Amino acid sequence: MKKVFKNYLSTIVLLGAIIIGAIVGLIFKEDAAVLKPLGDIFLNLMFVVIVPLIFLTITTAIIKMKSPKRLGKIMSRIAIAFVIMSVVSALIGVVATKIKLVDGSDTNNILELLDESTEIDTEVNVLERTTSLLTVSDFNQLISKDNIIALLVFAIIFGLATRMSKEKGEEVAKILYGLNDIVLNIVKIIMYYAPIGLGCYFAALIGTYGQSIAVGFLKTFIIYTVVCILVYVVLYSLYALIAGGKKGLKSYWLHILNPTATALATCSSAACIPVNVQAVTDMGVSKDIANAVVPMGTSFHKDGSVIGSVFKIMFLVYLFNTSPSIWTVLGVSLVATLLITAVPVGGGTISEMFILTLMGFPAAALPILTIIATVIDAPATVLNVVGDTASSMLVGRMVDGKNFLDNKKHKDEE
Repeated sequence: MKKVFKNYLSTIVLLGAIIIGAIVGLIFKEDAAVLKPLGDIFLNLMFVVIVPLIFLTITTAIIKMKSPKRLGKIMSRIAIAFVIMSVVSALIGVVATKIKLVDGSDTNNILELLDESTEIDTEVNVLERTTSLLTVSDFNQLISKDNIIALLVFAIIFGLATRMSKEKGEEVAKILYGLNDIVLNIVKIIMYYAPIGLGCYFAALIGTYGQSIAVGFLKTFIIYTVVCILVYVVLYSLYALIAGGKKGLKSYWLHILNPTATALATCSSAACIPVNVQAVTDMGVSKDIANAVVPMGTSFHKDGSVIGSVFKIMFLVYLFNTSPSIWTVLGVSLVATLLITAVPVGGGTISEMFILTLMGFPAAALPILTIIATVIDAPATVLNVVGDTASSMLVGRMVDGKNFLDNKKHKDEE
């Protein structure tokens, strides 16, 4: 119990601060705006660190990347399963958010609270915006939170160039590794202030905008949780049925509770790898498939995060009264989730800045997405973990055939 409490301590403190901020905003209304400067401190600190965070994490990730070994048939089937399941999850998120998450009747007040100079580009044309965001005309423009995508592209190129330099690039790589560790620790230090900053920000937000946005966060959590339960019970059961028939469905439900409980207790996909691999092999899936799918799924397959990205996008769509196409929402949510996997530490913030930039929302809305991420963290982790279990069964079916559950290779290897 102590371990569970420790794993959730930061989330509990953050949620507690947000709830206190909501109460203060509801009680004091417009007077709660006096707390806005305390929220701005957190926001400004995050904006200052976002540029070096993106550059260093992306660059060092590229430098460290090793040539992946070919796993032939298994790897190709893993890719197929991950892509299909991620797209299905994104579509489910789009359908679920047809229900209006938050009232956007007073957008001007929100804009004034976030940043008086901020404007929203309501003409959301992803192709045009992507073209203009990929590059900038001057180097100094890269050092700005307003050009996140161009910075990301430059970081990838810089990382590749460092690798191409081989021995000559090793000294530069060592410096970058050290700087990256320092920046990640800076983020940790800033996050100590997050409960105060987000609590005050939320108090001012609700005090200025009214209780409708507080209801919006609660509504988002409820709808998201219901969607997660439906995906967990219905969709993943369907995957198990497709993979192994009635026997597969029975085996799936017989062994899925341990990974589920571990996901809820740790709120960490990585922490669930051992128990998830064991559950998958206990179902009857070959050990080589389990050992490939689960760790790779932890990095590259996150159904809960995909759906969460759709909810973040649509929350702001309703809040700011914009009207992007379904394809835009699908594309941005899938790529934004991939950014979380590419940059495990700090990836959430980078993902959220990507959403804001590509969708044309004000960067000052970042705390809104941070609050949503905090609220949906537990159910999202469950889907991220259990989705890998279901995908293992699908890969087993594609690789070993319809009788894959009778495959005893993994037992013979033990």
